[in-house]
Amino acid sequence: MNDIKKTLYIVRHGQTELNKLGIVQGRGRDTDLNDEGRRQAQLFYDAYKDVPFDKIYISALKRTQQSIQPFIDAGIPYEKLSGLDELAWGIHEGQPNTPETKGAFLQLMRDWLDGKLDAKFEGGESPNEVAIRQREALDIIMSHPEEETVLICMHGRALRLLMCILTNQPLSNMDNFPHQNLVLYKVTYDGQQFEIVDANNALHLKNV
Repeated sequence: MNDIKKTLYIVRHGQTELNKLGIVQGRGRDTDLNDEGRRQAQLFYDAYKDVPFDKIYISALKRTQQSIQPFIDAGIPYEKLSGLDELAWGIHEGQPNTPETKGAFLQLMRDWLDGKLDAKFEGGESPNEVAIRQREALDIIMSHPEEETVLICMHGRALRLLMCILTNQPLSNMDNFPHQNLVLYKVTYDGQQFEIVDANNALHLKNV
């Protein structure tokens, strides 16, 4: 990859109804954007439609495609990579937000922070498992030197893990990468290393 130079625009998908309600979706809930999410998608397009994207990569979940659909409609080629899917939260996906589930999530986050990166919910995925498929997706994205400017739309927890991989940080540092719906992380690759040049940028969403 030494002679490759790339700029990656990495965004989290727009808001869904479950986001709004604070209910975890994960890999197993293929939800649609709500009205606010569609508004965010349009604001992002309005702000970045003049960037000369060579290719778009999205997860296999439709909320990522809906978030960047205006770019696809403008003729930019796209590819779905399931490696970009959200972390699977197993039995907790789509479940009501109760004190018990909140406690379970807090404990799992503590485990991850402590470096227990194989920990996961029943039927779910661990950070280490997600990292394996993310590295495979990244290999595909980086194997096209002709795609110099790339737009990637993915998911919150998965985005945090990918940022750790790109910056060579342990996955337990994932909480260092804050995000909200349809924020942008801009990352450059100079042939040797990735560098985050813009983090958690939501300026395009202020255009109201």
